[in-house]
Amino acid sequence: MGVLSTLMRGLVRGADRMAEFTSKRGSRTHNKGRGARPTGLKLSSGKFLPIQAMIPEFVVPNLEGFKLKPYVSYRSPRGTLPPVTAQSLFADVVAPQIKRDFDEGTFSKDRLQKYGYEVTQEEKLFKLYPKNYVR
Repeated sequence: MGVLSTLMRGLVRGADRMAEFTSKRGSRTHNKGRGARPTGLKLSSGKFLPIQAMIPEFVVPNLEGFKLKPYVSYRSPRGTLPPVTAQSLFADVVAPQIKRDFDEGTFSKDRLQKYGYEVTQEEKLFKLYPKNYVR
């Protein structure tokens, strides 16, 4: 085989591998699927055994009597309020409580749980501090 024919075959095979791999390109038994998760197991006998824990359960609230519509038009005017940040949330919610307690003389550094401060992050899904939290 010559160099040119080998190079040409490599280019053709490489270009073929770049095509999208669909279920049409596999063998007869290959089923690529559409990205859905399986809801059970396929047994060696060929039967499908559904497992209740693998079946997704959608929890939908009762919207009877709900007055808002599910669609917001793109033509609706933009909101005038700035986006909520941690600093603005603290300034709007917690700071007035601390200022009021400080003015009344009931503020104590030992009772910060009253304002939502948590001393430990035990049993929290996301640890706020320290960054290098040892699990």
